[in-house]
Amino acid sequence: MRFTPALFHHSKTLLSEVLRFDFPADRLVSDYFRQHRELGHADRGFVAETVFTVLRRKRSLSARCAGELTSRRLLLATLACLQGMNRRELDVVLTEAERHWLAHAKAVQIRELPAAERLDLPDWLYELLVAQFAADEIEPLAAGLNQPAPLDLRVNSLKAGRAEVLERLRADGLPAEPCPYSPLGIRLAGKPALSKHPLFIDGSIEVQDEGSQLLGFLLQPRRGEMVADFCAGAGGKTLLLGALMRSQGRLYAFDVSDQRLARLKPRLARSGLSNVHPVRIDSERDIKIKRLAGKLDRVLVDAPCSGLGTLRRNPDLKWRQTPESVAELSVKQAAILAAAASLVKKGGRLVYATCSLLEAENEAVVQAFLTQHPEFAVRSAQEILGKQEISIDCGERLRLLPHRHGTDAFYAATMERQ
Repeated sequence: MRFTPALFHHSKTLLSEVLRFDFPADRLVSDYFRQHRELGHADRGFVAETVFTVLRRKRSLSARCAGELTSRRLLLATLACLQGMNRRELDVVLTEAERHWLAHAKAVQIRELPAAERLDLPDWLYELLVAQFAADEIEPLAAGLNQPAPLDLRVNSLKAGRAEVLERLRADGLPAEPCPYSPLGIRLAGKPALSKHPLFIDGSIEVQDEGSQLLGFLLQPRRGEMVADFCAGAGGKTLLLGALMRSQGRLYAFDVSDQRLARLKPRLARSGLSNVHPVRIDSERDIKIKRLAGKLDRVLVDAPCSGLGTLRRNPDLKWRQTPESVAELSVKQAAILAAAASLVKKGGRLVYATCSLLEAENEAVVQAFLTQHPEFAVRSAQEILGKQEISIDCGERLRLLPHRHGTDAFYAATMERQ
């Protein structure tokens, strides 16, 4: 791929849209590529990678911009200082003033910046992480969050085994390895396009982060049980739960969004599952929920959250979320957890999970729930996973972190109704 003024223009136009933070970055990138079908696969890869690099490193890049914080300067600083493009390559887009400025930008000593700037975190998030994690863990954690995520797949155990899928992917020239923890996980190097691969088309594989897969093994649904995925979204975890149930029993996929449940339908058709029942609900207080009170064996609550554990994939979230939005979410999370718990029968299991790093969305929500619902007791995540031959050092409550486990950051508490 040759760097051209046209490619720079596409990157700058898209970055300007993304930096308004009106909509999620991945959605804006997809929309832009749909509108500009003339961009080839390599061009799209360059534009997307450059824009996401700016989002990941925006604070330290800003220090290089000498007070002129424009999309153009952020982009040039990224290309020159982070992506290693030399002056000769960039000359096709540089003005004389920019040539002079870039020499200074490259000389900025990032290690001398204040910690939050150096680690590319907003001040409020940096302060919360410092309060939660050991001092020697902050830098590796921030570095892990600032790395692009690998592509993880989940093998659909109804249709294939992991060994045969690995063999097929490697035969097709895709460097694939088993994930270290999930028995169904496969990790790919790079970002190959999989939507036209026969294994994807026939439902043998789905894209799903390894951390997300482990939530299904924590819930551990069995054949013939009544189970609910309380905040199903587009159904990644629903499909895993259905496969673990061998498509037997009844699995409800609840969500408040018709749009999200519509995205589940083609995935469900590919999966070969026949036990999934997608149900749109108005809220956690919907009459459809009340009718099932005390009847379900297992309920998974992957609660709506800040998403700050997914910064490897969604780096815009650290600039879009605020302390106020996190406080609002924790109120909503408490209400959703209490409603989901009402479905669980005696002896049944409830898993509360988020892809957030923050105690306000995790421990605080669970502790308040346990205080109000003494009939629920916490079970050890490490023990539950260990009995399924998943060896992971995660403690009583599952805490996954990118620099320790190579996954998105997840939290999960497993509770059983006494």
